Amino acid sequence: MIKLLICLLSGVAVALFMLNLRHQELELRHQNAELHDHIKNQQAKLWSQQLQISEFTAPNAINATVKGQKIDMVPRFSARNTSWIDPSPEPDKAHHGH
Repeated sequence: MIKLLICLLSGVAVALFMLNLRHQELELRHQNAELHDHIKNQQAKLWSQQLQISEFTAPNAINATVKGQKIDMVPRFSARNTSWIDPSPEPDKAHHGH
């Protein structure tokens, strides 16, 4: 009789323990879903901000801003006077000396 009572109490204890674990699992799944939704909302906000940044930094937007500010933007070096291989200002003249 005592063995049956011990087995019964052990079974109830295990059942309560499993019920508690199941409850914790459900709570964690709910928190996980909330966090996932929050991450998705933040990602959408980030993408929106990235889109705004790309619109404001697009070459035509920068060109319009520069023209509106009347800033003279002159390149320091001309593309035909420089070479990425030879740093001398005029690569044609530097190679003719050989």
